[in-house]
Amino acid sequence: MTPRLRNLALTAHITFSVGWLGAVASFLVLSIAGLTSQDAEMVRGAYLAMELIGLFIIVPMSLAALATGLVQALGTEWGLLRHYWVLVKFLLAILATIALLLHQFTAVAGAARRVSWTAPGTFPEVGRLGTQLVGDAGLALLVLLVITTLSVFKPWGRTRYGRKQQLQERRESTSLMSLSPITMAKHHESPQTLGGTPMSTPPTLPGPDNETTADGLPVGLKIFLAVIGVIVVGFVVLHLTGGGLGSHGH
Repeated sequence: MTPRLRNLALTAHITFSVGWLGAVASFLVLSIAGLTSQDAEMVRGAYLAMELIGLFIIVPMSLAALATGLVQALGTEWGLLRHYWVLVKFLLAILATIALLLHQFTAVAGAARRVSWTAPGTFPEVGRLGTQLVGDAGLALLVLLVITTLSVFKPWGRTRYGRKQQLQERRESTSLMSLSPITMAKHHESPQTLGGTPMSTPPTLPGPDNETTADGLPVGLKIFLAVIGVIVVGFVVLHLTGGGLGSHGH
């Protein structure tokens, strides 16, 4: 990927990601208004607006952010499987998108259906869906903030595959350096020569982020994945057992 194309992909990814985050924040505000307001028209408008925002902004933005993130990973030196933070971020984005689609076509659609069926002048009742929508939106916002944090701090270092790739690149670099006498003969004396004698440059030692002796997953990553797993399972169970299917009574 050329530098210009890489910058274009990065710009698109940031734009869609920020749009996704902002739309979810707006959705959260509307869901709180729908749950707490005593104005019948405001409640009706809030739930109908949530369906439109989810269907025409949040869903497209999430899919676009996921696609451009994949392009960014595969088109740059970060790769998709070389660093734990990239892999976890991508998996979180996939889970968030799947959960979002489940949420949009169950809880959100159910709440919008209920308020649209309510007679004019009557206070709309959505039952437990109102509370669930607030919880879902808050959880979605938290996941997106976690993804943003991973992008900034880049924790946990390289994966086993990434360490192998780093070792291979280091060996190739060392092999190329063994050709330095020929290169020096062509270019005469260079910054890597001293008195016309080629100097060998030692390979860069792995830092804390590139530790090659570590085995298995980092402890912090294991705890993080366990927490995410519990949250995802709880979210799916809540929806599939009827919490997001609009089957609860008022």
